[in-house]
Amino acid sequence: MTLSQLNQSNLMDMMACAIVVLDHNMCITYMNQSAEMLFGQSLQRMRKVNITYLVQSEDFHQLLAQVIGMSGGPQAVREQILQLFDDQFITLDCIITPIHTPDTSELLPPDGLLLEMQRVDHQLRIVREKQILNQQQAAHELVRGISHEIKNPLGGIRGAAQLLESELNDPELREYTQIIISEADRLKNLVNSILGPGKLPRRESVNIHEVLEHVRQLVEIEGSAQLHFVRDYDPSIPEFEGDRGHMVQVCLNIVKNAVRAVKGEGTICLRTRVLRQFTIQKHRYRLVLRTDICDDGEGVPEHLQDKIFLPMVSGHTGGSGLGLAIAQALVRQYSGLIQCESVPGRTCFSILIPLEKGEGNDGNETG
Repeated sequence: MTLSQLNQSNLMDMMACAIVVLDHNMCITYMNQSAEMLFGQSLQRMRKVNITYLVQSEDFHQLLAQVIGMSGGPQAVREQILQLFDDQFITLDCIITPIHTPDTSELLPPDGLLLEMQRVDHQLRIVREKQILNQQQAAHELVRGISHEIKNPLGGIRGAAQLLESELNDPELREYTQIIISEADRLKNLVNSILGPGKLPRRESVNIHEVLEHVRQLVEIEGSAQLHFVRDYDPSIPEFEGDRGHMVQVCLNIVKNAVRAVKGEGTICLRTRVLRQFTIQKHRYRLVLRTDICDDGEGVPEHLQDKIFLPMVSGHTGGSGLGLAIAQALVRQYSGLIQCESVPGRTCFSILIPLEKGEGNDGNETG
């Protein structure tokens, strides 16, 4: 089939998956409409442009180079993370088919490649979001049950220590009872921290950029001169109703984790955007505030990526493992969610907060 015949039939443009055709030099010869939407570039502009401009992931380039010289059938790649020319990261399922045909048309160049790409970010995000919420709910119920078993004897121990102290005349002996009382209080506070916030958030106008600037200044005062902040704010984002103290605590916990990840000598990016028609936990919101806190550190260990929002789980030596769990619980009070994407050299925590009440989910999402 020639390119003109293809355009007349519109078959390729009717396909939901993105189709990209490369010649033997890995230059683009064809993109259907789904591919244009996926990459945000038109065929007219990308024709004869090397794929390495559009997709900047070296591993993917090497894979294409291997397949283009093969005589076998299609190669399937699942959940491939690609970095695009605009530094956006997307996750794809991709089928790479080597072309061996005498046809010399523009659509099917000899010794080229046919790429069939299906973006799977949305499906993966839904699964990951459900997993995070289920884990948190199960952990919260477990901790709530254990907390009663811990706090009841702690109260008895503290009361007995106070009674014992009232009967002691020796100041040195009273020091021991004070240690018992203070340690009982410390354990009670620790259990309360694990349980999460115990009161509803205040309602006040919150400017997310003022919060981020406040957190940045706090960290810079404590940090080293080698720490570099990059700010990428959307000035059109409105203020929203929330608790400023909660938002400071959430952002500060994540930024401090980023500082530890880069060991005080890397780059931390603070970015704000508005997502439209975005779904969080089966509810679609017309506007959602997305706050990204990214770093170029070593990344979250793979075995912890599904557990980092659970209490007592930490990737840092000496860490309590409560910071992210508390931050997630605070954001959930706003019907929001914190997500994490991490690979070596790039970790990004995204704080998602609806800017208005949501609607029932119809399964579609454009944000």
